[in-house]
Amino acid sequence: MINSEFDHAQLDRFDRAILTVLAEDGRISITNLAQRIGLSKSPTQARLRRLEQDGFIIGYRALLDPIRLGLDHVAFVEVRLSDTREAALCAFNKAIAKVPEIEQAHLIAGNFDYLLKVRTRDMTQYRTFLGETISSLPHVSNTSTYVAMQAVKESMMPDSA
Repeated sequence: MINSEFDHAQLDRFDRAILTVLAEDGRISITNLAQRIGLSKSPTQARLRRLEQDGFIIGYRALLDPIRLGLDHVAFVEVRLSDTREAALCAFNKAIAKVPEIEQAHLIAGNFDYLLKVRTRDMTQYRTFLGETISSLPHVSNTSTYVAMQAVKESMMPDSA
């Protein structure tokens, strides 16, 4: 796990190239990865293993097309809690971790406490989800919803890796 904000400084251009290529194609072979970054296979494999062990790479997964799966309704939900003491935040965090419709959740410094990215089939399903699930989460006092009309950019890693 990365313990310091300065850990990124230990990455050289080859490490950054590995991360960039893997962010584009997590299934690339070691041989092709080595060719893409300009190193031989053995040092590329050693670097990849180190990046995984040091927590720069936290996993691999398939990216699914939510629209083809019928989940094309995206809403961003501002959540305000009635209690923001540590125990309340922990209870909320634990509860949202179990909700598959919540794709992302961020604790925010601002006029509300959390920003959630929620994905459902349609507005009807979202309205039910908001009323029955989000509103019943621990310490929720109120919410505001913003419906996304189109995803313009979604990525897991900044272009400047």
